[in-house]
Amino acid sequence: MDTQAAQARPEVICVGETMAQVTPADGERLEHSRAVRLAVAGAESTVAQHLADLGHRTAWASRVGDDPFGRRITAAVAARGVDVTGAVTDPDAPTGVYFKDPGPDGTRVHYYRAGSAASRMGPADADRIDLTGVRLLHLSGITPALSAGCAQLVRHLMERAAATGTLVSFDVNYRPSLWSSGTEAAGALRDLAARADIVLVGRDEGESLWGAATADELHAFLAPRGTLVVKDGAVGVTEFADGTREFVPAPAMEVVEAVGAGDAFAAGWLSGLLRGAPAAERLALGHRLAGRTLRSIEDYVPADSLCTEGN
Repeated sequence: MDTQAAQARPEVICVGETMAQVTPADGERLEHSRAVRLAVAGAESTVAQHLADLGHRTAWASRVGDDPFGRRITAAVAARGVDVTGAVTDPDAPTGVYFKDPGPDGTRVHYYRAGSAASRMGPADADRIDLTGVRLLHLSGITPALSAGCAQLVRHLMERAAATGTLVSFDVNYRPSLWSSGTEAAGALRDLAARADIVLVGRDEGESLWGAATADELHAFLAPRGTLVVKDGAVGVTEFADGTREFVPAPAMEVVEAVGAGDAFAAGWLSGLLRGAPAAERLALGHRLAGRTLRSIEDYVPADSLCTEGN
C-alpha cells in the first residue's frame, strides 16, 4: 500500500446499528407531547462521530433501510467527517426507530428495531469490511443481541481482526430487552469479552450479568487478556492494564440525561489510547466527553472545541 492510500484508510472502524431517534421537543412524556424532534443515534456511530471530532480517521459500517430514515442517518454521520461507505442500503428491510420518553424517574427508551436492515447483517457483511491498515475495530454487545446473523458477524470480525493485527475494543452495552434471558446474555457477552483486546463495561452491568459487584471483582472474573475499563457512574472509572490499576473519579455535575454518556466516554478513552496518552489522561478525556453528554438531552454532543474549551 502506498503512502497516500495508507493515509486515506480509516484509523478506526465502528460497526453496529444506528436508528432514527424520536424525542419530545417540549420535554413532556410521549403520551402528552404535541411536538417531537427527529435525530439519529447508535452506540457505534456515536463513538465514530466523537472520534472524528477528535481528529481520528474513522469509518462506520452497518446496514440501513432504503427509506428517509436511512438516508438521514447516513448523511448525518457523514457530515461529522466519518467515512460511511461501509453503510449499505438494504432495499428489503426498514431502518430501526426508537423513542425517548422523559419522565420524573428518568428517561425510558422504546425500541422498534425487530426485522430492521441492521438486524439482517451477517458474516458476509464482515467480509466486505476491509481491515487493512486499521488500528482499531470497535464493537458493542448490542449487535450480537440483534439476531443470530449479527452474532456471527461480531465473532467473524473479531477473528479477522486477530488475523490482521487490528485491536478490538468491545463495549459490553448490556440491553436486557434484546436478549431472551440473562443467562444467554451472560454467556455470550463473557465469551466476546474474552476475545477482545479492550473491554469497556459498567460496574452495574457486571453485577447484573455476572454478580461481580466491584471493579476488582469484575477484573478477577473476566480475567481479560488485554485492558479492562470499568465505569461506575458518578463514582468514577477504573482501568486495568499490564498489571496496573488506575482510578479516576468522575467530576461532580448536574446530570440532565445519561443516554449516550457511555459511548462518549468510550470515544474519549479510545482517543487517548490511540494518541499514546497515559492511563490517567485517557480516563480524564473520557470523563470530559461523557460530561458534555450528561449535561444535554442529546445522545451525541459535538466535541469540536473539546480540546480548547476546558470542559
